[in-house]
Formats: sequence, C-alpha cells, structure tokens
Amino acid sequence: MDVILLERIARLGQMGDIVKVKDGFGRNYLLPKGKALRANEANKKKFEGQRAQLEARNLERKSEAQQVADQLDGKTFVVVRSAGETGQLYGSVSTRDIADILAAEGFTVARNQVELNQPIKTIGLTNVAIALHAEVEVTITLNIARTADEAERQSKGETLTTAEAIYGDDINENARPDAFFDPNAEEEDEI
Repeated sequence: MDVILLERIARLGQMGDIVKVKDGFGRNYLLPKGKALRANEANKKKFEGQRAQLEARNLERKSEAQQVADQLDGKTFVVVRSAGETGQLYGSVSTRDIADILAAEGFTVARNQVELNQPIKTIGLTNVAIALHAEVEVTITLNIARTADEAERQSKGETLTTAEAIYGDDINENARPDAFFDPNAEEEDEI
C-alpha cells in the first residue's frame, strides 16, 4: 500500500513523502491515527492544499515538545523498588512505570513515548530516552534503588549490587573465600 505521510515518522519518512508500507500497518495504524493518506490523485491534491496548515501544526507541536524537553532533559528520578541482595529486582520497571513517575513529577508523557527496549530488572542508574516528538528526544536518568538512602549513595557513584555494599563492613571475615583455603599451600597426597 502506498501512502502520503502527513507527519514525520521514524524509520519511514518525512512529511509529504510517498512511501510503500505493509497493508496492515497502513490500515490499522497510519490511516486511523491520521498520520497518512492513501496515495491517489485526489489525496495528493488534498495534501498539497493542506500542506501549509500541516507544516504549521507540526511546527507548533515541535515547539511545545521542545519546551517540555528543556525542562526534562538530564533530570534524575528516584525509583524505589524491592530487590534481592545481588541487585536483581523482584519485579521490573516498565514504560508504564516510567510514564507514571514522570506524571507524578508534573510531566505529561505517554507510555509509547518512552523508548525502552526491555524492562529494567536491576538496581542502579539507567539512562532512558523519551521521544516527545518525532524530532525532539531527551534522555533522563532513573536511579533505581531499594531505599531513598541507597538512591543517594548510588547517585554519588557507589555500587550497591554486592553484599559488602548492603551490609557494610559487618560481614564476618571468616566467611570470605580466602579463609577456607590457602592458594599458596601445596596439595596433600591422599592415601
């Protein structure tokens, strides 16, 4: 199916481009969402007549997204989740969670604007890209920790995925591997 794009779409083309897409993608996504028109002579004339209005609307959306991007770019958000001693989360942090966290801070971001290839399943600092507009993308940092205190320690550069980081120096010295064997000792012959 050939369509005329009414806005820039990533990995597809710019506004006004005539591109070939799969039938299902065109019928189920592009056409109902108003992102494209079928490429025929009548729609080509219609598009040329509306081109100035579409470009003005696109520029307005881009400027609104840029204003939000200026406030959001580079910010760090703390996410408190329960996790095991090795830093593995018992759940995960998904695009829905990130959109909810941003909404709680006063930013309106939809789930589909959060670009996350797979859910986050470990504690630590993670950079996440947010596409506010087809031409405006920002990066935020998520500080995922077990407690607010650990989040503060992580923000200073400390790694909290080991037992020493969790319990401090209180770990019993006899539990260390070097206490069980001497690497310099010679092997005893067994009879």
